[in-house]
Amino acid sequence: MSESKVLKGRRGVVVSYRRGKHLQHTNQVILKFDNIESRNEAASLIGQKIKWTSSVGKETLGKVLNVHGNSGAVRAKFRTNLPGQAIGTPVHII
Repeated sequence: MSESKVLKGRRGVVVSYRRGKHLQHTNQVILKFDNIESRNEAASLIGQKIKWTSSVGKETLGKVLNVHGNSGAVRAKFRTNLPGQAIGTPVHII
């Protein structure tokens, strides 16, 4: 089975915006996917297309950019920035 079939449909959660000590970058979000626990496993997600669906049904598409930290989180950028209400909600790999 190819790797793309294994990853398709995988569920993740929007954890936070990318941020530093004094500044928050709202154009990028941090995502944590199920069963991804290391930096090496998260590297397999780079370049994958992802979809976030709002509570009213509006879909926003994005792309995984890079890994974030050593615990399997990834950074993603969406076509339009996600609202603050998106934190804690699910995303899916398409």
